[in-house]
Amino acid sequence: MSDKQSRQMAKIACSALDDKKAQNISVIDIEEVSVLADYFIIASGTNRNQVQALADNVEEELHKAGYEIRQSEGYGTANWILLDYGDVIIHIFDAENRLFYDLERIWRDGKTIKVEDL
Repeated sequence: MSDKQSRQMAKIACSALDDKKAQNISVIDIEEVSVLADYFIIASGTNRNQVQALADNVEEELHKAGYEIRQSEGYGTANWILLDYGDVIIHIFDAENRLFYDLERIWRDGKTIKVEDL
């Protein structure tokens, strides 16, 4: 997938998260530091229902744009939902697990991008 396509996918995902009032949306460009993906998107919900609603909205909006999910994990417990779209991986946490796993620290070698710069 081209960088332009993965950027577009990240932009749609961030917009879908914002539509459902996700907290602290963070985008990390990991293209230079990992073969896993181009972008990690990390966001938080305030409770289980919101975390699931965030994941549902991301899936719906990306599907409408023609992007198919490769894998999804954690929906049932909704403390950390992972949506894998290949070049873009979306992590949706509840507040407690986001602090515990601290992906921003783990992936600090990546480049943090402002959502509006996508």
